[in-house]
Amino acid sequence: MRIIPVNCVTHETILAKTIYNDKGNILLRQGTKLTDSLLNKVKQSGVNTIYIDDGYSDIEIEDVIKPELRFAAVKTIKETFQNIEQDLAKRLNGDQHLHKRLKAKVMGKYVESLKGMSDAIIDDILKSHNLLVNIIDIKHVGEYTYEHSLNVAILSLITGIELRLSRHDLFSLFTGAILHDIGKVFLDKSILEAGDERTDLQELAYQTHTDLGYNYLKENSGFSATSKIVIMQHHEHYDGTGYPHGTSGDAIHKNSRIVSICDTYDRLTSDSDNSPGVPANEAIEYIMGNAGTKFDFDIATIFVRKINPYPIGTLVELSDGKKAVVMDTNLDFPLRPIVQVLELVDGNVEKKEMIDLMKVSDVTIIKIRYLDIRNEEE
Repeated sequence: MRIIPVNCVTHETILAKTIYNDKGNILLRQGTKLTDSLLNKVKQSGVNTIYIDDGYSDIEIEDVIKPELRFAAVKTIKETFQNIEQDLAKRLNGDQHLHKRLKAKVMGKYVESLKGMSDAIIDDILKSHNLLVNIIDIKHVGEYTYEHSLNVAILSLITGIELRLSRHDLFSLFTGAILHDIGKVFLDKSILEAGDERTDLQELAYQTHTDLGYNYLKENSGFSATSKIVIMQHHEHYDGTGYPHGTSGDAIHKNSRIVSICDTYDRLTSDSDNSPGVPANEAIEYIMGNAGTKFDFDIATIFVRKINPYPIGTLVELSDGKKAVVMDTNLDFPLRPIVQVLELVDGNVEKKEMIDLMKVSDVTIIKIRYLDIRNEEE
């Protein structure tokens, strides 16, 4: 099993993992032979990457939380964000005193939903014996905001566990990460849709989402102060060059420093309407390249140890020109996995020697291959 972009899937490839739509319903089942019409159906659903079975590995790649829990969580986050948008619309007219009482009642409902969902996910992950993140599950472009919030929270939680935070502190970290982008509901949609093409004025408006979100929730007693500070600080940089207030170093709350890294990683690796995400190894290189400046060096070092950019079954190209498949992971050094060299002989793939890249220092992985080596060279 390996994950590849839909555009790299060849005709009649076997689907290795069931695909769900953005509502959690099955779109295509595991074992389906992919025709052109089915691939078009997948693309139209907003899914850009899928798991396939082409014989290189029979090991299943699991998400860090159960699929049903993931879809329920995304639904809760979506309802919370949409509820706040509706609340903003109601502010424009009507009895303000009545509005305030209704807001408190409705928000209380969503506070409890978010807390219940957070508890369930924290318990699920704490029971896991393997906290190495292979691939965060397939995302739907149309649901990016909500799936991004959940992914950042999961990555933050795993980092927090590695930092040995208490159960209470993990809960505050997780809920803060869930809500880190809540301020975006206050922005004009044209600003969000512009993405990296925002004008200078649009960028200034975009940067207000941190204060807007914090100010909206700062008086809500349902969330801890350490959860709410993440909303304000997740774009602050360790060297003081971030926003909204240019806070630096340890003056940035530890939870905010964690979420900043996880937010950047998930944003870099996610597809958008404008561009595909970058491979996990490139995102890791970016984070480590900015460790000590944009990011807290110690937290960044711990974070990258928990991300596996080369899950078992990944096809890679080595620095000596050989093609290989990842066979196992060195847990604290996921950038240096154990691989098996592959050679194409008379149209058939033959498996050759095993190489532990922790022990062979002069060979590195230079890129992930998406096309089957039985096909033409990329």
